[in-house]
Amino acid sequence: MKIEGSVALVTGASSGIGEATAQRLAMAGYKVYGTSRRGAQAGDRPFEMLPLDVTSDRSVEATVGEVMRLAGRIDLLVNNAGFGVAPAGAEESSIEQARSIFDTNFFGIVRMTRAVVPRMRQQGGGRIINIGSVLGFLPMPYGALYTATKHAVNGFVKSVAREVGRDGITVNSVCPGLVLTDMVQEKAGQALGLGGVDDLIKHYTEETALGRCVTVEEIAAFCVHLASDDGAGFSGANISLDGGTAFY
Repeated sequence: MKIEGSVALVTGASSGIGEATAQRLAMAGYKVYGTSRRGAQAGDRPFEMLPLDVTSDRSVEATVGEVMRLAGRIDLLVNNAGFGVAPAGAEESSIEQARSIFDTNFFGIVRMTRAVVPRMRQQGGGRIINIGSVLGFLPMPYGALYTATKHAVNGFVKSVAREVGRDGITVNSVCPGLVLTDMVQEKAGQALGLGGVDDLIKHYTEETALGRCVTVEEIAAFCVHLASDDGAGFSGANISLDGGTAFY
C-alpha cells in the first residue's frame, strides 16, 4: 500500500494520540479525515475534521459513507476514540458505567470495523490500527472496567486479523503505557489516589525499562510505520509501546 495519495480515517482526532497520528499521517502523504464527537473544526490542522459518535450505528455509517463520497476509498482506519473512568473497585462500578465504557472503547471499534472492512475488501485491501493500552496485558487494580475493554480489543484484533488477512487487510493494535495527554493530566489527581501528575509519572516510570513515558509523537510515528509498506508483515499483533512495561 503506497502512502502517497492513500486515504486515512482517524477517530478521536481532536487531541492527544489521535491528533498527533492524524498530523503525522498527513505529513507522510495521506489524505486524512479526523473525527470528533463534538465535530471540532479543522483549524490549522493539515486534515479535515468530521463529526462522529462511535456509540451510534447511524453516525458511524454516515461518517464512513461521507469519507467514501469525498475520497472514494479508505485505505487506513485508526480506531483511537475512547475514554477512561475514575478509579473504582469492581464492586463499586455500576453496570451502567460498564456498558458506557464498553460502548465506546470496544463496541466503537466493532462498529467502525464492520463499516470499513467491506469497503476495504472491495477495493483490494487496507490497514486497521486500533489504539489499545498496556492494560490490555496487565491488571490495574481499581480500573477493572477500562482494563477489560482493552483486553477485549486485543482479542478482537487477533480474531479479525485471521478473518480478513487473505483479503489484503491487516489488523493490529498499538498498546501505549502512560502517555501525558491532556485527558491524562486532567485526571491525574484522581489516578490511583495519587497527588497529581508528578506522582503519577513517578509511580508509573519506576516500573518501566526506560524510566520514562512514551510520547504521542512516538506512537504516531509507529502508526505511520504500520501503515507503510515496511509494516506490511504485521497482522494480528498487539504491540506494546510503553517504555518497557509489558514484557510479553
